[in-house]
Amino acid sequence: MVTDIRTRLLGQDVSFPVEESLLAYWLVVMRLIVGWWFLHAGLDKFLAWPFNASWFVGGAAAQTTLGPVLVLFSEGALLSFTNLMVPLGQTLIGLGLIVGALTRLAAFFGAFLMVFFYFVNGETGGWSHGVITGDLLGLLIFAMIATLGAGRVLGIDAYLARTDFVKEHPRLRHFIG
Repeated sequence: MVTDIRTRLLGQDVSFPVEESLLAYWLVVMRLIVGWWFLHAGLDKFLAWPFNASWFVGGAAAQTTLGPVLVLFSEGALLSFTNLMVPLGQTLIGLGLIVGALTRLAAFFGAFLMVFFYFVNGETGGWSHGVITGDLLGLLIFAMIATLGAGRVLGIDAYLARTDFVKEHPRLRHFIG
């Protein structure tokens, strides 16, 4: 199987052929594993509803580098927003990765969440054995999925990229991958 990954990153062409079918399958495996990880995390929060993120945004994060931003989300309407968006976001990220739809967008938001988890968990004791943690590895996997066009290998993004709608609106290519 030969797959051409055609994409641009920061205005530069980073297209390349994937000559080895193993790399293409590896991308699918990574996409499915990370997709299941986030789908499971989101659904667990919905099944144990109500979800309350105040322990994270108001408690654990308060004394960290990201604390000044995160504590804004620890009360009132912003906490309610966070309590809904974390499980909904994790569920949608997981579904997007599993089916390979809007993969680059899903991977971006997955990486966005992992940045918060990495710094808050790390600064509250997670870095006691070094700065390479599961959160950092998750962040790197999301980056790999987004940059290598994992959604175009056995995913819905391969179909979406060929539609007239995406061809007429080339900026949409930034969301699929």
